[in-house]
Amino acid sequence: MYLYMVATCLLGLEGLVADELKFMGAENVAAENGRVFFEGSDEILARANLNCRFAERVLVVMDRFPATTFTELFDNTKLINWSDFIGSQDTFPVKGYCLNSELHSVPDCQKIIKKAVVESLKEDYNISWFEETGAVHQVQFSIIKNDVTLMLDTSGVPLHKRGYRPAANAAPIRETLAAAMCSLSKLRHYHSMYDPFCGSGTLLIEGALLANNIAPGIIRNFDAERWGLISPEVWKSERARCGDFVKTDTDFVAFGSDIDKKAIELTLLNSKRAGVDNFMRLSQADIKTFNPTTERGTLVTNPPYGERMLDIREAERLYKLMGERFVAKKGWSYGIISPDEEFEKCFGRKADKRRKLYNGMIKCQYYMYFK
Repeated sequence: MYLYMVATCLLGLEGLVADELKFMGAENVAAENGRVFFEGSDEILARANLNCRFAERVLVVMDRFPATTFTELFDNTKLINWSDFIGSQDTFPVKGYCLNSELHSVPDCQKIIKKAVVESLKEDYNISWFEETGAVHQVQFSIIKNDVTLMLDTSGVPLHKRGYRPAANAAPIRETLAAAMCSLSKLRHYHSMYDPFCGSGTLLIEGALLANNIAPGIIRNFDAERWGLISPEVWKSERARCGDFVKTDTDFVAFGSDIDKKAIELTLLNSKRAGVDNFMRLSQADIKTFNPTTERGTLVTNPPYGERMLDIREAERLYKLMGERFVAKKGWSYGIISPDEEFEKCFGRKADKRRKLYNGMIKCQYYMYFK
């Protein structure tokens, strides 16, 4: 089965998602704001869910069409062959969003699309009532500038929920963003990684997964596995393929520290769930005493900041201290995410490179120092 799909992502990560999809063998990859369209087989669908580090969901695109009236929305939705994917017993809730469109009422659009899908399925299955007790087929819609995209979510639980972090400390960073920061810092399998504000360990764990080429979705399942449309052999084969790509003999080490003892305990617990605890070197420590022992290092961190945990003045004092402890020297790079436009001034030097990223709804800059 050849499919037209889309991977959704946080703003700023579209390029990274497009690159990883191309590397997986996806075809006709095209990035837009917050999403990347692509084409491929059943294998690519499974591969994307298992291997995407930076995407939030993988969805099958059922159709795209313009609509400015509810009649157009209904008629075009009803024309889709929903029964190719949705069985007579299956569950098919509808959700989505509208942006700068004539059709701006999300609840009304939900009702119209649901009704149209029901009418389409009634004709195909020749039944008048759907119990919806079977596998979930989440119908998603986006209506942007009157352009409707109708999709089926194959992931279920968002891809950033890898399965290793059922609990987290205050203000955790999303796993997909953490992976992106590690990638932008060019973390490699022979690097010594550092995070002196490790919290629940997300950056260290994502760094270990990336450096050792371990598929981020390998310990979880996906909604499409319960649909019965894609052979279990495809999922089995793609999981085995993930194992074939894991680097088994690397020099990677992740040094994590935090002033909070509970954060260290949580990092260890989460890294064990992710299967990367053997790479961790953890200690309780204040940033004031940060004094790395390795000759080279790749530091990637998400320090507390004003909008998150500290007041602005306290955060800026922390940035000044970081500037003193993160010494510019050969073999070292520092990647720090912050929403504070005054960060560089407080830190004491201009970043060699900046990248706009979003931590949840907070617009941030990823400040990179490598010279």
